[in-house]
Amino acid sequence: MTRTPLRPPGRAVAVLAVTAGLLGLLTARPDAPAPAPRTAPVAATAENTATVFYWTKTKNWARYNLHWAPDGGSWTTVPGVAMEAACTDWVKKTVSLGTAAGLQATFTNGSGTWDNNGGRNYALGTGSLTVKDGVIAHSDPCAGTGPEPTPTPGAKATVYYSTAALGWSTANLHYQPAGGAWTTVPGVGMQAACTGWWKREVDLGTATSLKAAFNNGNGTWDNNGGADYTIGAGVSTVRNNAVTANAADPCAAEAPDTQAPTVPAKVTAAADGISVLLTWDPATDNKAVAKYQVTRVGGSGGTVVTDVGSTVFSDTGLAERTAYTYTVKAVDAAGNVSAASAPATVTTGDKPATPATGRPLGTDPRKDPVYFVLTARFNDGDPSNNRGGSQHVKSGNAANDDPMFRGDFKGLIQKLDYVKGLGFSAIWVTPVVLNRSDYDYHGYHGYDFYKVDPRLESAGASYQDLIDAAHAKGMKIYQDVVYNHSSRWGAKGLFTPTVYGVRDSQWSWYYDEKQPGFAYDGLTVDPKTGKAYYNGDLWSTAEPAGNTCLNWGKPTGGKSAEGYTLYNCQWPSPTSGMFPKALYHNCWLGNWEGEDSRSCWLHDDLADFNTESAAVQNYLIGAYDKYIDMGVDGFRVDTAVHVPRTTWNRRFLPAIQERVTQKFGAEAAKNFLVFGEVGAFVNDKWNRGSVNHSAQFFTWKERKEYDADDAKAAVEMYDYENQAGTAAQPTSTNAFLDGNAYHQPDHSKFSGMNIIDMRMHMNFGDAANAFHNGKDSDDATNDATYNVVYVDSHDYGPNKSAERYAGGTEAWAENMSLMWTFRGIPTLYYGSEIEFQKGKKIDCGPTCPLATTGRAYFGDHLAGSVTASDFSQVSAASGAVATTLEQPLVKHVQRLNQIRRAVPALQMGQYSTEGISGGMAFKRRYTSGGTDSFALVTVTGGATYTGIPNGTYTDAVTGDVRTVTGGTLTVAAPGKGNLRVYVLNGPGRIGTAGPYLK
Repeated sequence: MTRTPLRPPGRAVAVLAVTAGLLGLLTARPDAPAPAPRTAPVAATAENTATVFYWTKTKNWARYNLHWAPDGGSWTTVPGVAMEAACTDWVKKTVSLGTAAGLQATFTNGSGTWDNNGGRNYALGTGSLTVKDGVIAHSDPCAGTGPEPTPTPGAKATVYYSTAALGWSTANLHYQPAGGAWTTVPGVGMQAACTGWWKREVDLGTATSLKAAFNNGNGTWDNNGGADYTIGAGVSTVRNNAVTANAADPCAAEAPDTQAPTVPAKVTAAADGISVLLTWDPATDNKAVAKYQVTRVGGSGGTVVTDVGSTVFSDTGLAERTAYTYTVKAVDAAGNVSAASAPATVTTGDKPATPATGRPLGTDPRKDPVYFVLTARFNDGDPSNNRGGSQHVKSGNAANDDPMFRGDFKGLIQKLDYVKGLGFSAIWVTPVVLNRSDYDYHGYHGYDFYKVDPRLESAGASYQDLIDAAHAKGMKIYQDVVYNHSSRWGAKGLFTPTVYGVRDSQWSWYYDEKQPGFAYDGLTVDPKTGKAYYNGDLWSTAEPAGNTCLNWGKPTGGKSAEGYTLYNCQWPSPTSGMFPKALYHNCWLGNWEGEDSRSCWLHDDLADFNTESAAVQNYLIGAYDKYIDMGVDGFRVDTAVHVPRTTWNRRFLPAIQERVTQKFGAEAAKNFLVFGEVGAFVNDKWNRGSVNHSAQFFTWKERKEYDADDAKAAVEMYDYENQAGTAAQPTSTNAFLDGNAYHQPDHSKFSGMNIIDMRMHMNFGDAANAFHNGKDSDDATNDATYNVVYVDSHDYGPNKSAERYAGGTEAWAENMSLMWTFRGIPTLYYGSEIEFQKGKKIDCGPTCPLATTGRAYFGDHLAGSVTASDFSQVSAASGAVATTLEQPLVKHVQRLNQIRRAVPALQMGQYSTEGISGGMAFKRRYTSGGTDSFALVTVTGGATYTGIPNGTYTDAVTGDVRTVTGGTLTVAAPGKGNLRVYVLNGPGRIGTAGPYLK
């Protein structure tokens, strides 16, 4: 049945699930004792019910209505049914669902103001559910969620639980009195006690203690690392995995927080077609601002209230040529709400002729091997958009007819079947935003972050077209993104420095006379001269009025490479005085492992954003929301280590999750892969002993609260973690088997950022070194099964080599065999499948031709046609690409991808080396639902596996069958580059023998 519910009236609804597997997630918890036996199943005809609790403190409506529809059924008549008071700050309504397993819901004050979950409605299940500031949980905030044990009245335990470091919006206590039964999962609801604390009083009866675990009602548990908590009678606190018995009431000395945040200021709204980008300055609070409420009035939709976690909000799908008014309120953790901001009114334009059609594939990213391309150097589909830039001749590229901007999206679309034929189901592309620099083909000198660089696009081959074309083939697009810096010419729409070059005839090629109305962007052609200037803005014979640059026009005493006199203020720099400190940092980086690594420029072409500035945060969040909306499947984060972890955890990572959830649902957000480049170019576990500069550090949430000011918090966090040192860092078992058993990973302290495995990368000069170094770091990483693993890239080879890997074909095969079977996501830099440019210097800037470097143009090897019938399967090929596809490493990677795709344990499994002799030998297992995949792997050398499950094992490489009856299996050495993958109850041999897998 189709329906157009009124949420608000007159708008069609797209219903998306808010939480992934909302009902299934809470039937069990990792490492917990079995819950109490449940009652016998009810008859199929029994009626399901849902008790919906709604948080009122941040709304302050006069009345609350629940407008709802059972799944597959009809909606109530607008405005729905009245809700009743439940307990302080909560109202509730119990509804009968019949045989439906859930309902869709919105809330309204009955007078035109709606909370419709940002246009998606709330997808709710059965039982007791809370909706608090947009977050759904299984809990009863006024009592319990299920039957509690009924002990004889006696001792009591008052349990306080701290969620200050967890960010939970509700908490449940799942417990078992000593000698008694466990509560029904997820336990009993705890009541908010004071900021960051939840409370529950438990009758122990004749018991003197209880076992306990805590959860947020959505499947995230704190079970003390699988050991549960032991809590005695009296008052106890549980904070950061520590139980304090006979504790003082943590809320006794804290006066209730009744102070509302300040009113959000500088609310601005800008329309782009039928979307509106809203930004504002952050409010302040005596504690901390938790959320913002955005209220939209206008059009036929009435009033709509949306909760957001950042200071930027993108409102989409609006009516054409319609005026909308927005106000913003700030909300603190205690639920105090500020007054509304001054209104911002904006009028939408016309609906774009070609609306964005992208939608992320939304599957587990560990299933998808990644092929990494420099788009501008991969394949040229449209020569008309090629650009050589100001360094075209000087670099030597002109002599090779090889402009730096040569490859494009059209060329990549044309060769998607090549990538699919190799077996890759994800493509990592270099940054797509408009760049502005002398030598910016790689994309890391962003200038207009809201615009795709037109040198990459063509008619019928836009970035959106690439995303859609890849998705149509079952392939993901991971976009390289930069939050740390812009080009040295600033960021269009945020700040661009005005550069007044000295009028010196030597520099006439570099600077231009000012042209009225002409905006310099490094790309647009000057209508007077017919040139596109990549550098200066204008020249002058005298210091212009309003100049902020220090020592303007004075010779520096140096000379350029051409022998020209250098002057101060010819180029933007951090110490020139050209950049406002509120938006950009004003220093050069001195210590790569020091605090200044997050607050100073890395290079003169990389103007370092002040990422702790709300204006910068708004600019970047708004920009990358655009690409999320286009349907990209994940972000590779450039220079992630140079942005403080507090800023990632407070601002950028939540904004990514919030946007993906808002547009595509919680399951898509869960599988939106964010992997950061944390440049730790050393071989030790912790980067020269500095936790703040180690890759695994960025996979964790913060462990304590810091100042509300982001800049102060960054320094506080740096000092705290630096002093705590390596021994005090959190550890994880998420990547490791428990014996032979897979266990549910605990991601409750996951930051949202996965990492490039820098330690393996640095050690891939030898596969065995990479293996042993990699697994040594896995206990310090939140979940190393998500690590992105590669041998070399556009920056470095192993051991910080400046050349593309040249260890030999056999060594390449061995590296690949390890990457495709060990934990993590295997990634290959374009051309490595034929050892493209092996041993060549990866990058030398404009001082040598690109054709002589590791970033050479690859398209000549792809000429001709290629058709892939499936992953790793090429049905037809002709021309040069057919020859490319016959190379030995191509055959090797095709089969590795076939094997990995057929064995879930190799994709998502945890691993162990316990009970195993051998060099690169391990066992992996993945268990989920009806899937139980167990594999024994050895690369190059032989191995003996002891204590393994008995049964029939089949090698995926040779088809050899072994029957294990005594828990032991011995495998002979397969030879360098070769491997064995013995799968319990496996599918048999996968693929055909090749040059290395045989």
